Amino acid sequence: MEGHFFVLRRTVSRPGCAKKCIFGKTRALMPFRHLPKTLVQQLNPLHPRKRPVMPYNPVTGSTQRKEAEKVHLRVFNYTPSGCSETVLQDVSEVVPFTEKASVSWVCVNGIRRKEVEALCARYNVDPLIKDDILSMGQRAKMDEIGDILYCLLPAIYFRNNAVDIEQVSLVLGRNFLLSFGEQAPQDLFESLRERLRQDNTRLRSAGADYLLYSLLDTIVDNYFLAMEKLGEVIEDMEDLIPRRPTNRILVQVNRMRKEVTMIRRAMSPVRELVNGVLKSESPLIQKKTGKYFKDVYDHIIQANDTVESYRDMVMNLQDQYLNNMNLRMNEVMKVLAVVTTLMAPMTVIAGIYGMNFDHMPELHTRYGYFITLGVMGFILMVMIWIFKRRGWF
Repeated sequence: MEGHFFVLRRTVSRPGCAKKCIFGKTRALMPFRHLPKTLVQQLNPLHPRKRPVMPYNPVTGSTQRKEAEKVHLRVFNYTPSGCSETVLQDVSEVVPFTEKASVSWVCVNGIRRKEVEALCARYNVDPLIKDDILSMGQRAKMDEIGDILYCLLPAIYFRNNAVDIEQVSLVLGRNFLLSFGEQAPQDLFESLRERLRQDNTRLRSAGADYLLYSLLDTIVDNYFLAMEKLGEVIEDMEDLIPRRPTNRILVQVNRMRKEVTMIRRAMSPVRELVNGVLKSESPLIQKKTGKYFKDVYDHIIQANDTVESYRDMVMNLQDQYLNNMNLRMNEVMKVLAVVTTLMAPMTVIAGIYGMNFDHMPELHTRYGYFITLGVMGFILMVMIWIFKRRGWF
């Protein structure tokens, strides 16, 4: 990958600004040294993954997570007429919100056993749900235990040129919802927080079940953002392979295949989760809110179809790499075969007159050398004309 190497990039023109390498219809040549840093890192096979492909093994290892160094606790208590936002320093401060008739959203970023156990005890959450919140690498699922509806699903990001999966737990009760995220601070739900701060929004007017829908919808919509970034890298590879199919490119194609496999493995069970919420007869889900979960179900089906198409694209990249390598080898063999064929008659003539026989009249001809060279050149030109007429090169 030298500095003079060129690749094709997708470009789009915007009024008043230079061309930017994003999705578009036109194309432009760009030197390798000017490639975005993300793609250059993608082309480096030694660039480390942020997380392993299989984060844990429930047979040989513990499913308990490493506790977060710091936990961010925030409570949104809202009614159609108002909303209060409170940052908690300790779990015990959540007690006043449990006694109100308004809807409370307790947002926990960073999971630690002490806080999880205290919140579950305060809101009478079943110990099985508590264990699922504290465990890691769980498959997406929906459980109904008592008067609690529990949803566990992955939030998917594409960060540092690798797929990053965060386990999110949502606990729905009567007039409250607990959300547990692994990372702190968590920006995925910032748009929902802004909607709660605004007046006259549907989110403020509806109950906790609509908040659950909004959280699920935000997580599923973020799948498309992660897949779009991954799709940009895949399309860059599609442009790069025909230009120069090297071993480094093959390493990156294999890595993209693993990333798509991770997304597919994490996203597929979410369809069953949303379908379970749709079919649930829990009194926590109002009938008028059911149609919104149908919309989330449609989105997750579309997301699964998209990741399947990406999987096919990556598999096609491998085939494209092999086909390009075979094509380049065939071109080399074709050139060598043409050169060998052109040299064959001259080699035969030179071999005949290179024999050490005494009685070869042509050897003593005054202009025999020039005649022989002329015959060789004539044969060469005739063969080149025949090959070109037949379209061999």
